[in-house]
Amino acid sequence: MQNQFTRTQLLLGKTAIDKLSGCRVAVFGIGGVGGFVCEALARSGVGAFDLIDSDKVSLSNINRQIIALTSTIGQYKVDVMHERMLDINPEVKVRTYKTFVLPENADDFPFEEYDYIVDAVDTVTAKVSLVMKANEYNIPIISCMGAGNKLDGTQFKVSDIYKTKYCPLAKVMRHEMKKRGIKKLKVVYSEETALKPLHDASTSEAAKKEAEQMSDAEEKHVEKHDVPGSIAFVPSVAGLIIGGEVIKDLTRAEFAAARGLT
Repeated sequence: MQNQFTRTQLLLGKTAIDKLSGCRVAVFGIGGVGGFVCEALARSGVGAFDLIDSDKVSLSNINRQIIALTSTIGQYKVDVMHERMLDINPEVKVRTYKTFVLPENADDFPFEEYDYIVDAVDTVTAKVSLVMKANEYNIPIISCMGAGNKLDGTQFKVSDIYKTKYCPLAKVMRHEMKKRGIKKLKVVYSEETALKPLHDASTSEAAKKEAEQMSDAEEKHVEKHDVPGSIAFVPSVAGLIIGGEVIKDLTRAEFAAARGLT
């Protein structure tokens, strides 16, 4: 019987599609990267999600976030993504958390239920917390490094954190992982040299307004730096690469069996 995943089944096999329908993936950060991760995973047949993000859609999100439209401004990102996923697959199960992941609330999430964790958040403190939880529960995780201030989506690579280079955020994460005894971490990162944002009066005022709208918890934990520039075709590429890696990791055995590779 034909369904929305028929074409995917032709590549991965029915057993893989059945496996994905029973998986729960937690996506932390539903922005320029995380939104496209959710889009790819929902369209690939993943059956259940936890979506975690405290932010609402703003006008400045429209240039790069798949959930950002003039009609969704002011709505919670997790709610918009939830509705979009239901429109793709009415049987999908989605739990939403309107919160910003912090070291002190990491225990609030049911990590024991997750088959995979996607880290698409912006702050080092949150990233480290997610990696440590993934390590504690032995859950596969993939972490996105810096995608801001870049223009070339072809320079993204999938690698272990200890093999990354040229990415300032990856450098910080390498240090944090080594300090905590984490032996490996799968990441998507870009080797492109970041551009310096061009600030004029209008963009500076817009950045100031965004900062004013930030919650106390977010403001406390967001690293202090200039608001990065971004564009439609960079975070989206990172998100789709991450989505592909999640699907490959979740269905590796089923795909190999279907293709006679075992």
